[in-house]
Amino acid sequence: MKPIRCCCVANLPLLPEEIAAQILDLEKWPEFQGFGVLPGIRTAVFECRPTDIVGTRIRVTNTDGSSHVEEIVEWQPERRLRLHMHSFSAPLSYLAKSMEEKWEFELVDGGTRVRRSLEMFPLSRMSWPLIWAISQLLRRAIARHLRQMQEASK
Repeated sequence: MKPIRCCCVANLPLLPEEIAAQILDLEKWPEFQGFGVLPGIRTAVFECRPTDIVGTRIRVTNTDGSSHVEEIVEWQPERRLRLHMHSFSAPLSYLAKSMEEKWEFELVDGGTRVRRSLEMFPLSRMSWPLIWAISQLLRRAIARHLRQMQEASK
């Protein structure tokens, strides 16, 4: 079954490495507020943090009490980052196998164009419609988060 994809693009007045550094600053994670019924992030803590960054695992607890793990699987802070999300608690554990989030950076006048995309892997054909609906909320939440990052960096 094909993954469900969503993507947002924004220009931030920061260098790619500065954006990547924010991903490792777990105090910033609660700035992701979710959208509608989609919860935001309450806390994020390192479960494992190797010196070369790849393999870093972050335990995320959401504002509704649900949780998951985000693992950094690619770390090229000047170009691209990729995080693998897994170990979802209920109710998402009944609907999705995993998610992949990719941050791609391109230098532009005055900063960096960020392309933030997400692939969601439903557990079954029956869960596909619900995961699609969640992807629409995630797209809006990601767009809002990128706007917040843009405003905070001015």
